[in-house]
Amino acid sequence: MIGKSIGGIIHYNERKVASGDAQIILASGFGCEMDRLSIQNKIQRFRYLIELKPTVKTNALHITLNFDASEKINNEKMQLIAMDYMERIGFGDQPFLVYRHNDVAHQHVHIATVSINSDGKAIQLHNIGREKSEPARKAIEKEFDLIVAESRRFKPDAAIKPADAEKVKYGHLPTKRAMSNVVSAVMNTYAFTSIAEYNAILRQFNVIAEKGLEGTDMFRNKGMIYSLLNKDGEKIGVPIKASAFHCKPTFRNLERCFAKNEDRRTQFKPDLKHRIEKVFARYETITRETLIAELRKSGINLIFRVNEQGVTYGATFVDNQRKTVFNGSDLGKSFSASDLLNRLRDKDTLKTYLKPLSKQEIYLQPADSGKSTSYLNLSPPTNYLDTLFAKAQTDPNSIVPKGKKKRRRGFKL
Repeated sequence: MIGKSIGGIIHYNERKVASGDAQIILASGFGCEMDRLSIQNKIQRFRYLIELKPTVKTNALHITLNFDASEKINNEKMQLIAMDYMERIGFGDQPFLVYRHNDVAHQHVHIATVSINSDGKAIQLHNIGREKSEPARKAIEKEFDLIVAESRRFKPDAAIKPADAEKVKYGHLPTKRAMSNVVSAVMNTYAFTSIAEYNAILRQFNVIAEKGLEGTDMFRNKGMIYSLLNKDGEKIGVPIKASAFHCKPTFRNLERCFAKNEDRRTQFKPDLKHRIEKVFARYETITRETLIAELRKSGINLIFRVNEQGVTYGATFVDNQRKTVFNGSDLGKSFSASDLLNRLRDKDTLKTYLKPLSKQEIYLQPADSGKSTSYLNLSPPTNYLDTLFAKAQTDPNSIVPKGKKKRRRGFKL
């Protein structure tokens, strides 16, 4: 992830260290032993370089390297992998910090650095993911005999530990700590371009974000509140304001992420489309449930969006392997909810999406003499007055209503 706050990146990782969920395993380019570096020392080292070219505002990098859960990698090998990777992407001479996280089942490291070198020049970051990071990853997998990410042996997981609603006591501090870990990690590692996409990611980890109601101070100030979710997706506990979290995940700050995330995630779109199509290619017929389950094996969480009437109106793909999220229509027409459901062979699923073209087609469907089924046959117009009098002549018990007797007008004494 490319950002503007190296201090925020370091504080995020250091909080993980303090809580026992991470350890720092390498401090390259700092000129002293790791245990002698304070948080301020680490931040100041990077700020010195940033100040050499203050016109470059987007200058911080937060890189995550993920490994399969079955890999057994000691710290020494992890250090070599991190150094090799940084060398291959052109950051070998930059100072960088490597944190090894242990908050999820699979092993992964976070690397923090900046893009301004000692000469005061900015290292080019445009398309660094596609042009340098991907080739580096593939070369390292081969050199260090790691499980290849594209292989069937690789089982990607989201590198964030969900907030456990069953274990969290609903006191303010435990809830805040659990949600803060999730929110900070999502903001630092995922590329999202809207609140809906942001929440699609957060919901995986039992958290949801909401904007203030229109007309309130929170809405005017672009604030947000965050709530914990239980296993049924229901909000529990007391909501916490975004301003209470260290990473300040307000709507105003999230908006700043949207534009840069749009560019950042583009490079991963072809790979996501390819992995989705591979699932369809493996099955002659496939249901909604099978599609969701198979995509999850590839690190993709497919969410069908359903309105209050039970009609499916959209699809969202959260790619936990590449840390991106896309609406189906953003990937192309064939990945939109309507086309996806048309490709499925689950008739009940398909019926939830089909909608009439107009009200007339529902209520006034003309009979078709060429078909055995008719939705509604319209009878010819009826003259109800003639029918009423005809009934009176044939049925002695029928009563024809009499007209009202006119009231004589006159003077009243």
